[in-house]
Amino acid sequence: MSNALYDIPLTQIDGSAASLGDYRGKVLLVVNVASKCGLTPQYEGLEKLYQGKKSQGLEVLGFPANNFREQEPGSDAEIVEFCSTTYDVHFPLFSKISVVGADRHALYSELTTSQPEAIGDGPFRERLKGYGIESVNTSDVLWNFEKFLIDRQGKVVARFAPDVAAEDPRLLAALDTQLAKEA
Repeated sequence: MSNALYDIPLTQIDGSAASLGDYRGKVLLVVNVASKCGLTPQYEGLEKLYQGKKSQGLEVLGFPANNFREQEPGSDAEIVEFCSTTYDVHFPLFSKISVVGADRHALYSELTTSQPEAIGDGPFRERLKGYGIESVNTSDVLWNFEKFLIDRQGKVVARFAPDVAAEDPRLLAALDTQLAKEA
């Protein structure tokens, strides 16, 4: 499974080729992000987490996606501009992809297969139902800012609901456990 994740072709937001293999030996927090979502202020916490733990081997990787009520309508250049000027984001961003549906990117197919359930997703799922939004497949990404934690060997070890923010004790405990382990 880990080699499969590392080998999936990706495109950085500047258009250059990449893969998770570029981050081999690091702990990864993969997040599908959006600029026009009620959860968009999570960028601030994600950047703070990245700055605070990158020296320990953490990489936060942002994947813009426009799957949920078109909350990421911008071009890659517009996304970079927004993230830079609004939240001073320095963690790596990738080119916009799809995280659900028939055109779901291979990375997200692999992530959701590896970790079909998210920690803390019940309350957020219920909140969405109140807005008439219901996920058909419970293993699908539910909304913007869902987070996947990948260990230093490339294994998906945890998944967190969209409203589990970067400073949530559940996410921090899982992250610190992985950062304490050697590559």
